Amino acid sequence: MIKLTAVAALAAGLFLPLCAPASAEPGTHNGRWSVELVTETGLCSARYTYALAIREGHVQLISGAAGAQVNGHVGADGSVGLTVNNGTASGTGTGRLRAGSGAGTWKVSSLCSGHWTARRSDTRTAQAY
Repeated sequence: MIKLTAVAALAAGLFLPLCAPASAEPGTHNGRWSVELVTETGLCSARYTYALAIREGHVQLISGAAGAQVNGHVGADGSVGLTVNNGTASGTGTGRLRAGSGAGTWKVSSLCSGHWTARRSDTRTAQAY
């Protein structure tokens, strides 16, 4: 259960804020992103790594725990807001993306929380889905 919770936490924290110009073009953040979640407090494992895809502001989980559902959006300015559900566990994440990286925070109810970082990994693959 803790592993599933951590997966939800990771997916939730994938895209949290850094800085991007407010005038960014739609689709600026399209592509595949590698996200690492680091647990700072709570019962979750220390680190998780996931792959996400962004297409026209919508976030899709590429790799992670089976059964995880990600619902999220990335604004034109790079602001990120996500919710992740996996069984009875749910989590949230916020942050910001910029040209090739991003950062933010995540939380799974009172079980665990931490920060995340993201790096663009392959824009061509993610844009093709």
